[in-house]
Amino acid sequence: MVKSLVRSNAVRAVVTAALAGAVFAAVPALASSSSGVDKAAAALVPAKIKAKGTLVIAADATYAPDEFIGPDGHTVVGMDADLAKALFPLLGLKANVVNATFLTIIPGLQSGKFDVGMSSFTDEKSREKQVNFVDYFTAGESFFEKSSGGPNVTTLASICGLTVSVEAGTTEKDDAEAQKAKCTKAGKKADNPLVFPTQTEANLALSSGRAQVSMADSQVAGYQVEKSHGLFKLVGTSYGFAPYGIAVPKQDGTLDQAILKALKDLEANGTYLKILTKWGIQAGAYKNPVINGATS
Repeated sequence: MVKSLVRSNAVRAVVTAALAGAVFAAVPALASSSSGVDKAAAALVPAKIKAKGTLVIAADATYAPDEFIGPDGHTVVGMDADLAKALFPLLGLKANVVNATFLTIIPGLQSGKFDVGMSSFTDEKSREKQVNFVDYFTAGESFFEKSSGGPNVTTLASICGLTVSVEAGTTEKDDAEAQKAKCTKAGKKADNPLVFPTQTEANLALSSGRAQVSMADSQVAGYQVEKSHGLFKLVGTSYGFAPYGIAVPKQDGTLDQAILKALKDLEANGTYLKILTKWGIQAGAYKNPVINGATS
């Protein structure tokens, strides 16, 4: 994960407006998926959750097209927001998608501040010890750099000696940190990860020249390159494909099972694929959603 493009005052405003305008002008709004409540799925929602009526869904809105701030300057939009608004009504619930820094989401789920996390979380075995995941998408990791010049990055091993911008708490951050020892062992200079609270700040480090390369999930890197108007380019080969998971507190009993059943409803009625297609990321469609399907 890592979750409009650059964050300096004037430039951010222009880029965010252009990005949002491109998406919302080009893609008609999806028809409402309000096909009624799935009674069997809703019956799996714990009483304490059902009593809330509206669930707080946390997303780090710096990770377009999965989650980012829309043209009104405050609403969280993107693939995860669309899925949340289609999924939870099937359980008789409403979804309030709120912006939260990525590192705060899992602790917020554990403390009860958030009810669900939908923020491009790679389902990893280490994270499954903290929360449960309902897997729903597949993504890899990719590299991007400034279009004008830039180092010859082909694989993770080729970032040795380079300054790499990444978002805190992400798989990319972990990989960049782990690569330091591998570079040294290979007799090369270690890479230098610059870690930022948000992906937008990681992007700004790249655009300003503080970093030589940045890393993000494959569809996110591709989307940001596309919307950068030639500022960035993809380099190297994507790797590490793994499932994304909707994060659910372990203390919330069968809520994960309810979400899984509702997700299968969205797949069956075509809404799931429509949402991915709207954002141009249908290649990551996950055909057999499961609970806690981490591969590593």
